[in-house]
Amino acid sequence: MDEDFLEPIYDEIAPVSASASNVLKSSDLKIIGNSKISIDEDSHDGVTIFLKKDANDNIHEIKFICSCGKTKSIILDYSDQ
Repeated sequence: MDEDFLEPIYDEIAPVSASASNVLKSSDLKIIGNSKISIDEDSHDGVTIFLKKDANDNIHEIKFICSCGKTKSIILDYSDQ
């Protein structure tokens, strides 16, 4: 029953090197972390909100997507630099 309320955790991938091709092979990718993605289903004046979290529920990115297609992102950095 608890599985019904847990947000799925997705692996984040990044290319190992820059490629001019549109095709990505598994050997050209590496896993760089895990994240959870949640969506605010109730749009506010045509704006949908995506929250990208790490496995510990710390928010790393807030993305606002307008119904017109424009997007704005806020990226949060928790490093001590």
